Amino acid sequence: MKTEPQVRHITKLVREGDLVADVDVRVVENEGSIVEGPCLPPEEAKKLDAVRRALRAGDIRLASRLARRVYALRPVEAKE
Repeated sequence: MKTEPQVRHITKLVREGDLVADVDVRVVENEGSIVEGPCLPPEEAKKLDAVRRALRAGDIRLASRLARRVYALRPVEAKE
């Protein structure tokens, strides 16, 4: 008897240089499958790749459409 795969939504961080995006993706958990742990469907992997390409190109507008949020990182110095 096959069980229905469970779908969960998680947030992945995609970083390129000094830019980071929160990307919501679906993961599928197949109990009794050969694969251990959750699997990322191909369309979700393509979404992560598209966000990564947009960040690499500096296209914040496109990255913002695909991701929940886009951040710019900046270094900080610890004060003694």
